[in-house]
Amino acid sequence: MSKPLEGIKIIDFTHVQAGPACTQLLAWFGADVIKVERPGSGDVTRSQLRDIPDADALYFTMLNSNKRSLTLDTKTPEGKEVLEKLVKESDVLVENFAPGALDRMGFTWERLNELNPKLIVASVKGFSDGHHYDDLKVYENVAQCAGGAASTTGFWDGPPTVSAAALGDSNTGMHLAIGILTALIGRGQTGRGQKVAVSMQDSVINLCRVKLRDQQRLDRVGYLEEYPQYPHGEFTDVVPRGGNAGGGGQPGWVLKCKGWETDPNAYIYFTIQGHAWEPICRALGKPEWISDPNYATAQARQPHIFDIFATIEEWLADKTKYEAVDILRKFDIPCAPVLSMKEIANDPSLRASGTIVEVPHKERGSYLTVGSPIKFSGLKPEITGSPLLGEHTDEILAELGYSKDQIAHLHAARSV
Repeated sequence: MSKPLEGIKIIDFTHVQAGPACTQLLAWFGADVIKVERPGSGDVTRSQLRDIPDADALYFTMLNSNKRSLTLDTKTPEGKEVLEKLVKESDVLVENFAPGALDRMGFTWERLNELNPKLIVASVKGFSDGHHYDDLKVYENVAQCAGGAASTTGFWDGPPTVSAAALGDSNTGMHLAIGILTALIGRGQTGRGQKVAVSMQDSVINLCRVKLRDQQRLDRVGYLEEYPQYPHGEFTDVVPRGGNAGGGGQPGWVLKCKGWETDPNAYIYFTIQGHAWEPICRALGKPEWISDPNYATAQARQPHIFDIFATIEEWLADKTKYEAVDILRKFDIPCAPVLSMKEIANDPSLRASGTIVEVPHKERGSYLTVGSPIKFSGLKPEITGSPLLGEHTDEILAELGYSKDQIAHLHAARSV
């Protein structure tokens, strides 16, 4: 089966997470992603948080599947020549260097555009160009704080909290992938490439739009009726942390199930949607709540919301999280078990759908990684293991027209 991005060649000058997540997604869909790495060391994540001595770390393998690795020293004249040839034959260059790094290498936008007017140059940035923090080095949690996520996460009597989900890194990579695909379509219309950039701060803000919504509502009326602080607590002039409350206006909470005393994940998330109130009452054995004026409407329930949650926890006390969800889903009640990463790793449904896959690796043996979260009716991406450092160097050089003698010379000169 042909893949939609077959024939698209991408120079991957990215490292760590945001950029590699972007290029890995494009590789899954058929692009030829050439990961350009420093000879001898490569992407820093190859050696970070190792669980097997001298083997590529999971941090690297889980972000670089389906790619080819080219080692290249762009500080040497020979290395620069290789890169020039590669640029001329490529469709996209993706980078997440510090500002100005490409320029200092001699590959300014003007030079790249001269070499290949159809080239798309895509960049991950910490902050957008011109931002007063655009010289700051940005990592995952820095982006979550600068993007507003941390200030609205956690409980109201505690400090701001960052999320384990990679809102700053992988989320930015997904946004950049959308930008690259859009630019490729645009190139089909104009015949020319362009620059595409996504900042980590902007990507986090994009996922926090409901909190920006809440700030404007708070500015106007002085309270937020779906937050746990309403109606008994007080609001300041900024969106507060809401604990485990839902962000869409439907009250929800994480509730204890059987075994919570020893299992830190023996919980479910339970949402009280307005249209589901009657089924909730029937599931809990509380049919009298359906017409009780203290519970019949969302506005009436809000002052008693934690009493309601306490009653639900009493109902959950003799049920595991799986048993509870199996009962509640028959009533069409929005809920889910709180799944640990171990449970996710071993979930047969996730294995069957290709969301979690096991792939072979030349040094590690088999390991688990994520598969495509995007499902197609006519495409099932095949996930392959990540490349060893420089594994495809000679292969790629030969494709660029270098002879065996020339390749040997490049090795001798330590340019590759």
